[in-house]
Amino acid sequence: MDLYTHEYFMNEALKQAKYAFEEGEIPVGAVIVSKNKIIAKAYNQTERLNDVTAHAEMLAITAAANTLGAKYLVDCRLYVTLEPCPMCAGALFWSQIGEVHFAASDPRRGFRQSNPDMLHPKTKIFSGTMAAEAERLVLDFFKKLRD
Repeated sequence: MDLYTHEYFMNEALKQAKYAFEEGEIPVGAVIVSKNKIIAKAYNQTERLNDVTAHAEMLAITAAANTLGAKYLVDCRLYVTLEPCPMCAGALFWSQIGEVHFAASDPRRGFRQSNPDMLHPKTKIFSGTMAAEAERLVLDFFKKLRD
């Protein structure tokens, strides 16, 4: 049995999303994996850092590049709890990341709404792993904001 499944890594991204939720940030978490090892973890910090670019994916890309000492993430996999927005998809394109796994689709702000071919042509895209858990977290967050 393989210990390091897609569910294992997505669960790690969900842990990051829960940190965001607890801090009043939109609950999106991301991890980047190289050779079955997590090399970067991040969650949305746009409020904390007062920075609209401080999305989980952006922070994780920077951390992974620093860890590897390289700007390209060709042999890496991103696990993120929500479909990346166009800004993050653009950064993922430039990083040439090998794979993107996202849990929940974002029909309003996900990159596939504006340009489904936005990621690098060699990047493999996977969706739906632990989608229900990720969607629940986002729905609970916005319900809490309204209440």
